[in-house]
Amino acid sequence: MDLTNKVALVTGGGRDIGRAVSLRLARAGAAVAINYKSDSAAAEATAQAIKDAGGRALVVRADVTKADDVARLIEETRGAFGGRIDILVNCAGGMVARKTLDDMDEGFFDEVMTLNLKSAFLVTKAAKPLLGEGSAIVNVSSLAGRDGGGPGASIYATAKGALMTLTRAWAKEMGPQGIRVNAVCPGLIGTSFHDIFSKPEGRLATAGNTPLRREGKPEEVAEAIAFLASDASAFLTGVNMDINGGLGFS
Repeated sequence: MDLTNKVALVTGGGRDIGRAVSLRLARAGAAVAINYKSDSAAAEATAQAIKDAGGRALVVRADVTKADDVARLIEETRGAFGGRIDILVNCAGGMVARKTLDDMDEGFFDEVMTLNLKSAFLVTKAAKPLLGEGSAIVNVSSLAGRDGGGPGASIYATAKGALMTLTRAWAKEMGPQGIRVNAVCPGLIGTSFHDIFSKPEGRLATAGNTPLRREGKPEEVAEAIAFLASDASAFLTGVNMDINGGLGFS
């Protein structure tokens, strides 16, 4: 998976899965623009790790739910790396909170959908003029998009399911232009997401019900994303790739 001379933009690229993706793409030779919203220390640490290994990295703070911030993110990436983007990874997202239907209001619904779905729309639309033939978009969805998610995750799951559908639609729309669009759908991955939103006993139970009997690692998701971003997957588009140790299929 040689990405030498490629330019990658990773939203939410400073921590957890985003950090692993940024590091993996850089290790394959790509110059990486690392987007973050609030955790500047994590983003800078990720960029420094890339630079220490001899790679090229740019850190850009932007709220990808806001069109003006997204426009600036794309412009800074364009200016730093030669006017093009070869790889776009839409990794930014989150659950915000676990809420049942009775507990949520319209504002919560809009916040979760905007963070997980509209953000990918805004970034992809803004980046598309810089995406040439042979470029690749990889969206980060979730197992929740397939199975409806755990307790209190209905809107998060809905947004991730919609992102899977958008992936298939964009694959058909952009395919004639030589742009591939795929997604990964991680299951239980050991990240701060589950540190915040999942109880330890629940994580243990889920891992125990997984055929491989463990949680996944961010680096394992990053390997799949690097594959989908590279010419090794040149005839794959519209794929929603499950990365869950067999969970839900046993």
